[in-house]
Amino acid sequence: MEEKLSKEQVLHVAELARIKVTEEEIEKYQVELKKLLNEVEKINEVKGYDDDILIACWNESTKLRKDEQGEMLNPKEVIENAPRHSGNYIEVPVVIKEEE
Repeated sequence: MEEKLSKEQVLHVAELARIKVTEEEIEKYQVELKKLLNEVEKINEVKGYDDDILIACWNESTKLRKDEQGEMLNPKEVIENAPRHSGNYIEVPVVIKEEE
């Protein structure tokens, strides 16, 4: 088994990770990444279950309620019950930031 990755493979991984690597780092990562990949490959050697895949720990099917139209919520009460609000808007944390 080869003991290190090629320079091109390391550069490809660096590009996927969007990181810059120096020549010294490339040499270091050729060995370290190969060791890591060898350890991950050991997972494939573990014998898994041949039975059905366990999706949930219970056998009963999910009971769904009927989708019925209900009473409309009062917007003022909805805003007041929000953890954070500003005027007529509910404040939520930023999930996706635009790149500058």
